[in-house]
Amino acid sequence: MADQELARREEVSPTMRELATVLFRQRKVFVGVAGLVFVLAVVYAFAGATYRAHIRVLVRRGRADPPVAAQENAPPDFSRVEVTEEELNSEVELLKDDDVLRRVVEANDLAAHDWLRWLRPHEAQAARVQRAAKKLASKLEVESIKKTNLIAVSYGAADPQLAAHVLQSLAGVYLEKHTEVHRPAGQLHFFDEQTEESRRQLEAAQGKLMDFTKSHDVVVAAQQRDLALQRLNDVEASYLQTQVEMSDTEQRIHELREQLAKLPERTTTQVRTADNPELLRALKASLLDLELKKTQLLTKFEPSHRLVREVEQEIIQAKDAIAKEKSSPVSDETTDRDANYEWAKAELQKAQVEMKGLEAREATTSAHLAGYRSLARELGEDAIVQDDLTSNEKAAQENYLLYVKKREEARMGDALDEGGIVNVAIAEQPVVPALPVWPAGVVVLVGFVAALSSGAGAAFAADYLDPALRTPEEVFRCLEIPVLASIPEELGQRLSA
Repeated sequence: MADQELARREEVSPTMRELATVLFRQRKVFVGVAGLVFVLAVVYAFAGATYRAHIRVLVRRGRADPPVAAQENAPPDFSRVEVTEEELNSEVELLKDDDVLRRVVEANDLAAHDWLRWLRPHEAQAARVQRAAKKLASKLEVESIKKTNLIAVSYGAADPQLAAHVLQSLAGVYLEKHTEVHRPAGQLHFFDEQTEESRRQLEAAQGKLMDFTKSHDVVVAAQQRDLALQRLNDVEASYLQTQVEMSDTEQRIHELREQLAKLPERTTTQVRTADNPELLRALKASLLDLELKKTQLLTKFEPSHRLVREVEQEIIQAKDAIAKEKSSPVSDETTDRDANYEWAKAELQKAQVEMKGLEAREATTSAHLAGYRSLARELGEDAIVQDDLTSNEKAAQENYLLYVKKREEARMGDALDEGGIVNVAIAEQPVVPALPVWPAGVVVLVGFVAALSSGAGAAFAADYLDPALRTPEEVFRCLEIPVLASIPEELGQRLSA
């Protein structure tokens, strides 16, 4: 039952009496901490008031500076008038640049306002300026206002005049720094030198091109080369045509010669046949004599006699001769020149004459072809050199015109810088603040509340860290031993006395 009762007591929240008991028990801590905080608040309210001055910087697109590049710039895009977040952030960082802050420190001698400088009497001036610049950066508030092109800058100091002067110096140094980083110095001088150098290079390129044109006797080598190639193509076509005609003519001569070899030079135009009467008459008379002789021999000799047989043999030969004469009468033939042969011969002679003409034309065309080839080759080489020289001359001219344009852009940029025409402007000039950031009454009231809060917190912390056991519940929670009886501290002191 005792354990349950103790557990129930632990779950109950502390009462106001218990809280007041803690504060009373740690009253020294409470009073000390609360008093210290309140005194500091009062001192700050009447001796450490801060005056904060303000300026506003407007980022705009009133001017487009071309980049310093070796090539022609693209035309500026004037259709985009809004300022990007990156550009605003860049200007914010430029306002907080170390170089800008050091210039502001030197312009307002902020290093002399550091009251801790007496603790470092031998510190170098550069270190003091750097330390003051860091302190200025911690007090300087720079932020871009949302959904605007404005940058709000504020600075707080104990002296209102100093706060206004610091921001006024910051505005001037910032505008100078903006001009320096967006347009580096010396552009006009640089482009003047480059323009003069490019002009000399242009004159040298033009001189080389003119000397080459005169020495090689060409005007436009590329066009002359093309004309020579066209003529070369015509001559080559004529040469090939001549070769074809020669081949055809040679083939024709060969065929005509074969045809002449087959054709006769003369042909029979008339054939007349007739018998030879005198020869037949003589042969018949000789046959009659032989028959008479045979008859006479038969009267004297036997048919088988040698003389009789010889006569019979002669009779047979005479009859054969008469029969042969009758079977092959005498023919009379008339011949003349063959027309096909004569035509083939004439065509052959004509083809041979044409062949000689074609051979002569081939030799002439071949000579012209070699000449045009040599001329085209020379003009081709001249065209390459002339094109190279022309390209150099054109490149030098483009460079010269480019640098002339760049020089004019640099001159206009310098004129704009001298006129103070930049893409940023101080929209709100700093004024000397008349009221501090926090009024004295507000600071005292806030200090009083802070004193009570810090004192109470310190008292509760000290009571929590005190290892002494003050109630039976704490004894049971720490030792887990039930408390049978307790004697108040005052009664214990009297009994011990």
